[in-house]
Amino acid sequence: MTTPLPPDPASSYPTAAELSSEIRSGRLTAVAAAQASAERIAALDGTVRAFLHTDAERSAAWAADADRRIAEGSQSDLAGIPVAIKDNLCIEGEPCTCASRMLENFRPPYTATAVRRLLDAGAVPIGRTNLDEFAMGSSTENSVAGPTRNPWDPVRAPGGSSGGSAAAVAAGMAPIALGSDTGGSIRQPAAFCGVVGLKPTYGRVSRYGLVAFASSLDQIGPFARTVRGAATVLQTIAGHDPLDSTSLSDPVPDYLTDLDEPLAGLRVGVVADHFDVGLDKEVADAVQGAIETYRSLGAEVVNVTLPHSKYSVATYYLIAPSEASSNLARYDGVHYGHRAKKFGSLEELYERSRGEGFGNEVKRRIMLGTYALSSGYYDAFYLKAMKVRRLIQQDYDAAFEQCDVIASPVTPTTAFAIGELADDPLAMYLSDVYTISANLAGIPALSLPCGFSKGLPIGLQLLGPALSEPKLLRAARMYEFTTDWHTRVPPLQDQTGVTP
Repeated sequence: MTTPLPPDPASSYPTAAELSSEIRSGRLTAVAAAQASAERIAALDGTVRAFLHTDAERSAAWAADADRRIAEGSQSDLAGIPVAIKDNLCIEGEPCTCASRMLENFRPPYTATAVRRLLDAGAVPIGRTNLDEFAMGSSTENSVAGPTRNPWDPVRAPGGSSGGSAAAVAAGMAPIALGSDTGGSIRQPAAFCGVVGLKPTYGRVSRYGLVAFASSLDQIGPFARTVRGAATVLQTIAGHDPLDSTSLSDPVPDYLTDLDEPLAGLRVGVVADHFDVGLDKEVADAVQGAIETYRSLGAEVVNVTLPHSKYSVATYYLIAPSEASSNLARYDGVHYGHRAKKFGSLEELYERSRGEGFGNEVKRRIMLGTYALSSGYYDAFYLKAMKVRRLIQQDYDAAFEQCDVIASPVTPTTAFAIGELADDPLAMYLSDVYTISANLAGIPALSLPCGFSKGLPIGLQLLGPALSEPKLLRAARMYEFTTDWHTRVPPLQDQTGVTP
């Protein structure tokens, strides 16, 4: 018989659970909660630049509707909770730019299923967050609107591509946010910003309404200040969707009831190669310290191997750009997206529209993918990469026969300075070296805070077998309860120099 963990200690910024308690008790209204988020965005976003678009009037209307539902007896844990939405997820009638000139005038005629489920639960979208253009990047610098800044140090990047969502949660602008993860785009910014970020099993959350980057890798997931916040969002957005042919039909388990029950007999896998050359010493020490914490809690720490993980980056940068080349072919100035004003022939229209509409990183990946798919190279590159992907999946299958979760770093370093890797694409790509393989294997993985180095957060990554989110979340909560890393907040000041 295990003893439930007590509630989280209160932090400087209210968590989703704390806000929900206030709203459902009647001590706070959803309208007031949305207004508080709007005021914090106004005070801080001139520095952080997490948001691309806000609509206070529409958010207030959603909040008023949430208050009505609560008065009528709504029991949803998300009723009235402000949520930030990454700007590659469609909301009917709102801008969805993907931080690209290509979609600067796009207003979707439909709402993404994940967002719709949040709205149905009474959550209140408060704005659209910045990202690397079309989610292609690891720093949120590749945005037509300019970079988002890390709340812990504004000269540093928040990670990417979901950097705006991570920064919004870290800065207390919203207690929860949605992002997308194609090769680490939720977990890496969560680590850089000191929040919890979860990439679910591929197909666990519908991709309908997510602007596609790499369709076999993309997955929508939550950011939150705590593991419970992430689990609450997942509980709401997970489940089969007939509008997404890749959506899994498996029933959605209860992620919350047993969340605070420690796992007896937990086996934590460790891969020696994850602590090899290239990993910052302080990051390694923090992650190793987290693993020792699990040992002190009674977990068995076992060594496992992932022999093909060293090929993950190369494999990913063949598969993802190839799928991007196909998905982004529709943006040609005729079917979708920006259209050049001056052109002669149809070919020139395509060339000018795509040249003007796409940024350099997107162009780089389209060219990589087009080359890999071209006649005479398909077998040598894309097909071979798909075969290696299968080997990576098999490695994880074998490893999880020996352990329940694998613990690893999320990133090789803490947050790097904005501009530091801008002229070195390979170094930027390697910042996702620990996260990419989970997308290739389709398994769930999350990042949670496990320490600091020179005032910057460090993330611990936990990975589990497909559809193991209940155990993964409970394992994360075990660690979270024994530490206070998740209660620490950045020393931000508003635009008048006053700490909120």
